Amino acid sequence: MPEAQAARPRILVIFGTRPEAIKMAPVVQELNRHPTRFDTRVCVTAQHRQMLDQVLALFDIEPEIDLDLMQPGQTPSQVAARVLLNLEPVLQSWRPDWILVQGDTTTVMAATLCAHHNRVRVGHVEAGLRSFDRANPFPEEMNRVVADHVSDLHFAPTPGARDNLLREGISGDRIHVTGNTVIDALLQVASRMWEPPQGDPLRGLDPGKRWILVTAHRRENFGQPLQGICTALRVLAGRDDVQVIYPVHLNPNVWEPVHQSLADLPDILLLPPVDYVRLVYLMKKSTLVLTDSGGVQEEAPSLGLPVLVLREVTERPEGVEAGTARVVGTDPERIIAEATRLLDDEAAYQAMARAVNPYGDGRAAQRIIEALGSFGA
Repeated sequence: MPEAQAARPRILVIFGTRPEAIKMAPVVQELNRHPTRFDTRVCVTAQHRQMLDQVLALFDIEPEIDLDLMQPGQTPSQVAARVLLNLEPVLQSWRPDWILVQGDTTTVMAATLCAHHNRVRVGHVEAGLRSFDRANPFPEEMNRVVADHVSDLHFAPTPGARDNLLREGISGDRIHVTGNTVIDALLQVASRMWEPPQGDPLRGLDPGKRWILVTAHRRENFGQPLQGICTALRVLAGRDDVQVIYPVHLNPNVWEPVHQSLADLPDILLLPPVDYVRLVYLMKKSTLVLTDSGGVQEEAPSLGLPVLVLREVTERPEGVEAGTARVVGTDPERIIAEATRLLDDEAAYQAMARAVNPYGDGRAAQRIIEALGSFGA
């Protein structure tokens, strides 16, 4: 038995933000279902601290390694430097056969470089997404490009993502189309029968109105673009049949201008960041979502929720092509026009609500682990 266990590939799963944790939780769970095949450990960088810890508790994940790198006002370069410096001793001490990372955060980019420097192979979950615009999303577009070109195995969520990798010269035998693990996580949480407890701000929402859920926090939307979004929300909240719910990111570049613009309106509920259970609850109950988040673009269609994307471009064109999402940018007049169309035109609304989600069937983590196991140690 000791010899068999020694032969198990060592897998270090690394993530640092809430979106990464949500999307990697099904992968960790699947790895833990096969303890005789894989020796698995979880390392968190805590690029986001509070929001990350909420997800760890939700999915019952206890990291073996917590680098605890978050600092107030940190820049992407500072995060990258701290990841490189603090992850290297972990890799040198445990010597994993693989690290697994997800997506396009600075944690992902820096972790893949650190693994490369230490000759540790990299598996990239959600590989191949491209907006083909280095400034949008920023810095995520280049983070993902770097991670993809350092990685040894690429778990592409869609055929389109695979095609992007092939065009960049990545070998097809290292690419596996798996679906997106966020659908695995979403379906798991959505199946739980959860209602807001007494005293929860969500208990005060008006069930007689249509809820518009808003998530907007991208770095490229700081400043005037965010002001444009807020202008549109003020107009939409003036309708008699609408209530706007906006969980506001704690970054002062988001929190302060949003509260200055919107805190005085009775039909806009501004919340601190909500945990994933509450976010899924809101998506299930809402009529429409306005978002600059990548994950929400993937999740909402599984719940029949039309998505208006508050960005100029998206690295997730499959949703637009399938009809589940529409890119509207940050111009207030366009946001108002597109949201009003969906609120007032039932046929237009149903065309988006009933479109098939192109991002997966809830079995992405299983496919990732099968591909990893077949590649060998």
